[in-house]
Amino acid sequence: MADSGKDGRGGRIPVNDNEPEGEAEGGEHVAPLEKLDRVVLDIARLIGRQMAREDFARLQAIAANDNAPRNEADED
Repeated sequence: MADSGKDGRGGRIPVNDNEPEGEAEGGEHVAPLEKLDRVVLDIARLIGRQMAREDFARLQAIAANDNAPRNEADED
């Protein structure tokens, strides 16, 4: 069995099909600073979503606790 060796991998495609380092999904080359910007924005987006989930859960807990004692001003 002789490998053609044209693509440097012996004609085999890796199972995970990872692209070479530094290339985006569309195949264009991405500069390191652009890649860093994308990563930072992705992390910020994830943090924002987590904060929104926590706020929503907090508000749901407050709304669900309607068995609080009534104020004296409400009784009049």
